[in-house]
Amino acid sequence: MHTVFRYVGTVAAVLLTVYIVPGVTITGGWESTLLAALVWSVITMVVRPMLSVLTLPITIITFGLFSVILNALLFWGMTLVVPGFFVAGFGAALLGALVLSILSWFVHQVL
Repeated sequence: MHTVFRYVGTVAAVLLTVYIVPGVTITGGWESTLLAALVWSVITMVVRPMLSVLTLPITIITFGLFSVILNALLFWGMTLVVPGFFVAGFGAALLGALVLSILSWFVHQVL
């Protein structure tokens, strides 16, 4: 049941991110929103930790700033996987990743 609540929280965070960040749109309706939340959950649980380990030297050299760029690139990469999910550019991806991370953290803390 805990996993279901976390997923619903991620769906809410994705919806809020689409409404808050200009340049991030979902045109496929609920299906694309649910798929985007599922893909983001998989990215944060599986892909990001592996890439964080691989890019650790760059992250150390940049005092942790590369982890923000990695997060933005992963958010931007969701456009390749999720049909109907569109990010206008790297600036929108950077802002969208930051907003989605903050909103996901907040929603998961509340739930």
